[in-house]
Amino acid sequence: MPGAADTKDSTCMPETVSIATDLFQEEETGKKLQVQCLRIVSPESPAKLYCCYAVIAVLAAAVIALSVALSERPVNKTCGPCHTTCPRDWVGFGSKCFYFSEDLRSWTFSQTSCMAQEAHLARFDSLEELNFLKRHKGDSDHWIDLYRESPEHSWRWTNNTEYNNLVPIRGEGECVYLSDNGISSGRGYTYRKWICSKPASGFKCRVGNVPKHA
Repeated sequence: MPGAADTKDSTCMPETVSIATDLFQEEETGKKLQVQCLRIVSPESPAKLYCCYAVIAVLAAAVIALSVALSERPVNKTCGPCHTTCPRDWVGFGSKCFYFSEDLRSWTFSQTSCMAQEAHLARFDSLEELNFLKRHKGDSDHWIDLYRESPEHSWRWTNNTEYNNLVPIRGEGECVYLSDNGISSGRGYTYRKWICSKPASGFKCRVGNVPKHA
């Protein structure tokens, strides 16, 4: 019987070795598959490189789109200092243009001269305009548009608008002129310089661009 036992033991040993060998081979195969999988996801993988290229392309497109959007952002037009548009030798103030003559003529001739330039003897609507005329007239007296038919009548502009007595008028004459003392009246045949006025033909402004904020 001992021989039978030895035979049993001898037949069992090769089977154990075979199983161990199979396990070793399976382990080696698993390691090879693991290495292959690591290669697939490694930095050198073409698929991963293509993915990186795609991300870079998307980011570049986004930057370009943002640059275009900023360059086309609407702007507000801002108007800088403006001034009236007046003919040559005329001076602008507010919405009017004024002409200060160098010649001396009667009140009637002065009015005719202004009308020939599509204007009239100067009128003022405010103290600011009146002070402007007084500053620019110099030392000479200048005829303006006010008149009256007689001392018993009220002062009027030649467009038949009654004067509002913004500033008192001195003297007993029928025609009004600007003097160093303010507003005075005298005889219309007296020779004086004169001031013409007419509406400005437009305005000129310096225009700048300011980005429009959302």
